[in-house]
Amino acid sequence: MRKAAARVLIAGTGSGCGKTTVVCAILQALKNRGCDLAAFKCGPDYIDPMFHTEIIGAPSANVDLFFADENLARARFLEHAADLNVIEGVMGYYDGLSMETDEASSSHVARALDAPAVLVVNGRGMALSVAAVVRGFQSLRAPSRIAGVIFNRVSPMSYPRLKAVVEAECGVRVYGYLPACPECSLESRHLGLVTAQEVEGLQEKMRRLAEQAERSIDLNGLIGLMRAQAPLEARAEAIVPVGHPRIAVAWDRAFCFYYRDNLELLEALGAQLVPFSPLEDAALPDCDGLLIGGGYPELYARELQANASMRASIRDAVGRGVPTIAECGGFMLLCACIGACEMAGVIPARCHDTGKLSRFGYVTLTAGEESLLFCPGDSVRAHEFHYWDADDPGAALTARKNGGREWKCGWVSESMYAGYPHLYLYSDVEAARRFVRKCSERRMRHEADGN
Repeated sequence: MRKAAARVLIAGTGSGCGKTTVVCAILQALKNRGCDLAAFKCGPDYIDPMFHTEIIGAPSANVDLFFADENLARARFLEHAADLNVIEGVMGYYDGLSMETDEASSSHVARALDAPAVLVVNGRGMALSVAAVVRGFQSLRAPSRIAGVIFNRVSPMSYPRLKAVVEAECGVRVYGYLPACPECSLESRHLGLVTAQEVEGLQEKMRRLAEQAERSIDLNGLIGLMRAQAPLEARAEAIVPVGHPRIAVAWDRAFCFYYRDNLELLEALGAQLVPFSPLEDAALPDCDGLLIGGGYPELYARELQANASMRASIRDAVGRGVPTIAECGGFMLLCACIGACEMAGVIPARCHDTGKLSRFGYVTLTAGEESLLFCPGDSVRAHEFHYWDADDPGAALTARKNGGREWKCGWVSESMYAGYPHLYLYSDVEAARRFVRKCSERRMRHEADGN
């Protein structure tokens, strides 16, 4: 596979520097120009891709070098790539799996995708020192791939001097700035608390950010930088359908955390994905399998409890052996309760608010027994991010972090995987095949029985 895939990675000096605001401003401005766009997010985050999707009107995708090796990451990137491709970084540019390495960082993604990086720098309250920040990022690793800088939260008056000093001291092009715009910001108080659809006045924020980007960001220069990159190549694994089952996918305000690659892999394997709402629908649609992803069920626990018919429909389906994957929020829905609110009651565990992140980060899961997705000893890459926990999160799999810490997790059976870890199925394609195959076998049995 080979594509031109004009591209740029918008990186940051650290979390909170404003890179999401800058990326959204650039995406909306380019969209307004009629450009053919694709957007990407480094790392395992679900929220930023939702903002990208709201802007460009097409699904965003993750590029994650813990989940995938460099060739697979390139192949998935090229599968999703458009004419112009904007990749949003994660955390600080060099922040990876540990303090000692930039593995799986934004800089690693820039190398893997042969992409230039433009560094977002919060220039507020800085003068010559801003050059020290930029030069430090340039010199920490060689080559840094840092091809430019965009300032955030600087005034029109200070920008020309900041631009001049960075270009003189660091020999790197400055592609503009965004001024402080509190009414348009998309900072941490939003991200991770509400989804893109729930940010009040999002379209108006995007309109104003795009107008500002046209005034103060060198969009033509960024387009030129993207188009100056050599075509990208990757080897793509052929995915052959193993059946044609209908898999019901929970999708609403409470359940919306899915890796695009996972859904596309299931479709490539032959599945038809049928969305439903645990909040609004009375019962599951006709289906041969069930996928309930993560989200914010704790915010909608009262509404989920009130929808007793849906809870009963899910409980009945899982009880009848409908193949089921339930990740994080989906796992919580299958539990006995979330706080004081009753859930489906498939799993005899109770979920409670810990007030802090629980078992946060990347993990490799290793199966200890035969189940819907795994044979004993199989492993899959995954990620955990949750403030709520269960009094019994399961013990069928061993989760191991990069630093060596490990714990038990997951409830499994011949027809179910349920647990807090979000799986990346391309890291174990056979697990996805097993799921689709089991769903397809169920469909064929029902057709043979005349049901």
